[in-house]
Amino acid sequence: ISPDVLGYAELVEERKVADEKMVFVEGCPNPRAVSILVRGGAEHIVDEAERAIHDALSVVRNVIKEPKIVAGGGAVEIELAMRMNEFARKLPSKEQLAVVKYAEALEIIPSILAQTAGLEPVDAITELKKRHSEGEKWAGVDVLKGRVANMFKLNVLEPALVKKQVIKSATEAAVMIMRIDDIIAAAPPKEKKGEKEEKKEEEEEGSKPSFD
Repeated sequence: ISPDVLGYAELVEERKVADEKMVFVEGCPNPRAVSILVRGGAEHIVDEAERAIHDALSVVRNVIKEPKIVAGGGAVEIELAMRMNEFARKLPSKEQLAVVKYAEALEIIPSILAQTAGLEPVDAITELKKRHSEGEKWAGVDVLKGRVANMFKLNVLEPALVKKQVIKSATEAAVMIMRIDDIIAAAPPKEKKGEKEEKKEEEEEGSKPSFD
């Protein structure tokens, strides 16, 4: 075995953690994998810490995968809604109505955030639209202080990859529901039980031979 294929560690030792024995390998230069030891006074505390760490690592992974971020607080949704309303006005057919409804669906996110912050949703949406029309594209709902503010300056950020996936998944779910609704609407109406039995009796009477 050549030294090129061997690893190096400053410390390798066995330690007892609670009732279990674990081997700790520390001081490795440029490690390709690491372990995080999570401990807590109760199982639900450990589970909550594990979920928080998993979420944090997922955010880092998404940013590395696509190094772009956007502001949170409903800033992206209200900006998209305004641009879609502008696009809808250029459409001559009934497609305009579908685009307007899609824009209204996007406005639900900042509206719910405003309700959570104790704000009047209509007033919050109106102020958001006003500030976005003035060029403040990162204006969103500051839930902690109950106001409309620049989310970028408050460091309320989200990976762009996650935001795109959320909008895409929601759109696909809505389209699927609409398709199922169309299938149900296109199905032939079911006959009522009483009508079906009467129809069956009439057919049986009509099929009996006549001796007149």
